[in-house]
Amino acid sequence: MKIVNSRPDADPVILTVREMDVMNVLWTLGSGTVTEVQERLPDELAYTTVLTMLRILEKKGHLRHEPDGRAHRYVPLVQKDEAREGALGRVTRKLFSGSPELVMAHLLKERGLTEDQLRRLRDLVDDRLKEEEQK
Repeated sequence: MKIVNSRPDADPVILTVREMDVMNVLWTLGSGTVTEVQERLPDELAYTTVLTMLRILEKKGHLRHEPDGRAHRYVPLVQKDEAREGALGRVTRKLFSGSPELVMAHLLKERGLTEDQLRRLRDLVDDRLKEEEQK
């Protein structure tokens, strides 16, 4: 099932940690009932808690539901990349004074990256620099 972004020009997607857990299940499955989501969450939550979270996400415009027998099937309306952008933007603004450069410096300094990972990152930076030169 292809997820279609029905939120053009919408505000950034900002999710709580629990909401991210729920959305990750739905992104993996493509859609899901309350029970299907509940069974796949990393933490054990009550059915009513999962239902409430799904309703909140729907009210925020991140999901929609459709009938599926006696249950409802919840379908994501936002893609994972949108949530990544929202989360990373929030972290960048709140913890790094809005500076992507500080985020990158922190990741390079603080994380145990392998030589291969560092080379791949360098290749990405080099590719980006070539793109900028061509503008």
